[in-house]
Amino acid sequence: MERGLSPRTIEAYGHDLQRLVERAERAGALRPADLAREHLSAWLQGLEREGLSARSRARALVSARRFVRHLTATGALRRDVLVGVGAPRQSQALPRTLRPDETEALLGAADGAGVLGLRDRAMLECLYGAGLRVSELCALPLGGLDRRRGLVRVVGKGRRERLVPLGAPALEALDAYFERARPALVRRARESGSARGRASAGADAVFLSNRGSAMTRQNFFVRLRALARAAGIPQDRVSPHVLRHAFATDLLEGGADLRSVQAMLGHVDLATTQIYTHVSRRRLRESVEKYHPRGARAPRP
Repeated sequence: MERGLSPRTIEAYGHDLQRLVERAERAGALRPADLAREHLSAWLQGLEREGLSARSRARALVSARRFVRHLTATGALRRDVLVGVGAPRQSQALPRTLRPDETEALLGAADGAGVLGLRDRAMLECLYGAGLRVSELCALPLGGLDRRRGLVRVVGKGRRERLVPLGAPALEALDAYFERARPALVRRARESGSARGRASAGADAVFLSNRGSAMTRQNFFVRLRALARAAGIPQDRVSPHVLRHAFATDLLEGGADLRSVQAMLGHVDLATTQIYTHVSRRRLRESVEKYHPRGARAPRP
């Protein structure tokens, strides 16, 4: 909490430490001072046997390191018992993304007809046009949107703020949403006595549900899957984070510099952003393979 981590991260760390404490107690370590390196090693080995991925085990080790650091700082533990315990080796998988034509098809599926269509189109344009996380999109307050200057102010991980520019398509979709859709959603909620509490809860949110409350991640995910079906794209290839990946990849392929993409994504470490350069190179190779006369998949005359 002191580091400004998200509630979901804090919950995950707490779950990791609960499992560590339970295993250590079963091995006879009933006090922090009893904790030894073999307890930590056995705990990590147990996580691997349970089938946890290397990424999940690495996160659990981070939880343990912070816990041990706290114990040593407060004097509950005399030495760092994690010295020499290495993190699990992780294979760096390339992020899933969409081709530009698939992204266009997905945006086209949200044709902007009707109240919900206008809302869905505005949400998609902001998600892809600004590379937002779905939690950032759903939590976006009215005060975080500057349509006149074409900027969105986002509070991301670690409560870090960033400003991201919005392009003309996103601004046009937002204008249509605010003019013809959002007032209707607010009015619809007010007309339903049972929805007054929910409407007031979503009063400050940019994007509202059909009931007038703030749009939820789960609701948007369902809407996105329906749009993927309408666009003819397999549902398992589409998610809010895939659109964030498409934003970054398309920027790099269009000539944007890595530092600018890092700032817009809100990455603390440039290495996190660099993975998109691998995706970009893979796309270039696929283009050569498909269209070059000497490409493996080039059409034969």
